[in-house]
Amino acid sequence: MKTLLKQHFKTFFNSYSEIFFLQSPVAGVLLFLVTLTNINVGIAGVVSVVAAYLFARLIGMRQAFLSSGFFTYNALLVGLSIGYLFALEPLSLFFIVTAGIFTFMLSIMTNSIFSYYLKLPILSLPFVIVSSIAYLASYNYSNLYVTGLYPHGETIGETISLPFWLDGFFISLGAILFSPNSLAGLLFALVILFFSRILFLLAILGFYLGATISGLMEGAMISAFMQINNFNFILIAMALGGVYLVPAPKSYLIAAIAVAIATMLLDAINLFWANYGIPAFTLPFNFITLTFIYVLALVGFPLVAETVLRTPEDTLDEYISNVSRFRGNFRKLSLPFSGKWTVWQGFDGAWTHQGRWKYAYDFVITKAGKTYKNDGKFLEEYYAYQKPVFSPCRGQIISIVSNLPDNLPGIVDKTNNWGNLIIIDTTLGYFVELSHFAQNTIRVKQGQWIEVGTQLGLCGNSGYSPQPHIHVQVQATAQIGAETLPFSFHGYLENNLFISNDLPKNKTTIEPLHPNRDLEFKTTFILDQRFTYEAFQGEQLVRTVTLSVCMAAGGETYFDSGKAKLFFAKDAHSFYFYRLEGNDPWLSLLFAALPRMPLVYHQDMTWEDMPPVSAVAFGWRKHFLNLARAFYHHIGKIHYSAHWESNRIITGTLQNGGKILPVKLELDNKLGFSLVRLGERCLCKKEVL
Repeated sequence: MKTLLKQHFKTFFNSYSEIFFLQSPVAGVLLFLVTLTNINVGIAGVVSVVAAYLFARLIGMRQAFLSSGFFTYNALLVGLSIGYLFALEPLSLFFIVTAGIFTFMLSIMTNSIFSYYLKLPILSLPFVIVSSIAYLASYNYSNLYVTGLYPHGETIGETISLPFWLDGFFISLGAILFSPNSLAGLLFALVILFFSRILFLLAILGFYLGATISGLMEGAMISAFMQINNFNFILIAMALGGVYLVPAPKSYLIAAIAVAIATMLLDAINLFWANYGIPAFTLPFNFITLTFIYVLALVGFPLVAETVLRTPEDTLDEYISNVSRFRGNFRKLSLPFSGKWTVWQGFDGAWTHQGRWKYAYDFVITKAGKTYKNDGKFLEEYYAYQKPVFSPCRGQIISIVSNLPDNLPGIVDKTNNWGNLIIIDTTLGYFVELSHFAQNTIRVKQGQWIEVGTQLGLCGNSGYSPQPHIHVQVQATAQIGAETLPFSFHGYLENNLFISNDLPKNKTTIEPLHPNRDLEFKTTFILDQRFTYEAFQGEQLVRTVTLSVCMAAGGETYFDSGKAKLFFAKDAHSFYFYRLEGNDPWLSLLFAALPRMPLVYHQDMTWEDMPPVSAVAFGWRKHFLNLARAFYHHIGKIHYSAHWESNRIITGTLQNGGKILPVKLELDNKLGFSLVRLGERCLCKKEVL
């Protein structure tokens, strides 16, 4: 019962924090209390959220989808907007309840359409639509106007003596939750500052830039600064500068441009909407922000946030870490050979990988820097000739050419560029072509389904190929010679360094790796398993830590300590942690000591990683680093290096600024980790319940 009540309160208060792009029930509590400075508006918001939430429960919506407050914050805004217009009495309460439920339904519908077809958030568009409808409809409700028209002026501490340029900022900030007064705005500003320094600075940027441009255009600076609708500038700057774009100077510039454009749109909407006696609400914010997000995603702008986390600081931390940790493409291929081969030509190669066919790789075998023995006059003298070629992916064989003769060294077939080839349909929306097979050596048949590692044929020198090599490319369609697409290789060794997913450089010698089943079993965690550790600081026992294996609503798995969640996943060649939510130094220890573990044991193999700041920094240092990195991403990078000491023991170092900490991890005989040590801190003596 206590847990269920906690979930209900979390949903309610998250509805408030979502409006300021903060996913925090604590922030929601503070914002809720501020709305009560105008008791009529505050209670109207409560009624609307509760009505929407109860209706969601009535129709069977799961708590997991409601807990974030995402589907109820628009209903909250609608309730606040009606409470700002009408006093609480039976008719207005009925109006608020019906409008809140309608907003909730519209939020569900628009989110489904926007997320599936446009890949866009709904922002506060449902609020704009329903509040506009409610305000227009209310003109026909003469009885509601007579009994419920709200007389403004009952706000607690409505006025604070401030300069116009500061007063306007606080009033605009307060207006976001329909409390357009200096006190409410000041309190909102303090809440935002406490939970996100980046959002606070963006709020300042948006307001002062937008108000200044409006003042210059109108020739009345004081009047421009005191416009309540300036909150649209604040929301635009926050959304584009730090929420839907990763915080960075380029994001701030885009946010500033969007705010400048919004000044024109806001004035136009205000003039048009005035004819109907309704405010613009957040329509300028929604229109400008959605337009920018859509266009930036369409052109592949690199700072579009793939995942929006609790605060811009969290999003930034994960982005900086992931840029280094997950370099490859989602079109991942295994290497199509065994043993050590050398990259002869990669993307945008000097010879044939150009234009529409630039995304391709060529591999040869080299010894002492040469690809052949003797004089290289005969095909048999080339180390790659007649070597097995394996499938780099699973799928269905849809095209085969196998009867073309091999060229003599130095001679190419300009008529049949691709030579003997195989095209594989991966069923993932792209195709893989391998070319230049030796004549009549292809072993698979058209229509055959194959797995990764299936032998396809032997390396040859057919087509436009001056020496035997393996050519591999990913393409958009099934046609021979189709336009190529970016891809990457995963699970390979480069100078004894394990590479999870990347693109090897020209002249680099690499070797494919194959997962170890024992390591796969040791990292196969099942839901509801619990692991108990004793946590030590030096020799002193600090506490007992119990980790439970859980699953989030989106299917992600994580360790839950009760204080924080550490998300983990596996790919074909490694187990890794990728996100820490909450504050637990012992989950942080696990993340920092083992951000990634290859599922391959290879003697002398090393690997590197860069865990996020959240895994190693706490308190003021963490906040300072995140704020500094909002302007320069390379500040405070963390370097992790490890190697197999044995098939059960991993040792390495974690370099955090000028501090280097030793790392040691021991795998359990059956499942998981029996010891995790980072510096003087240690988790040990695991038991499985």
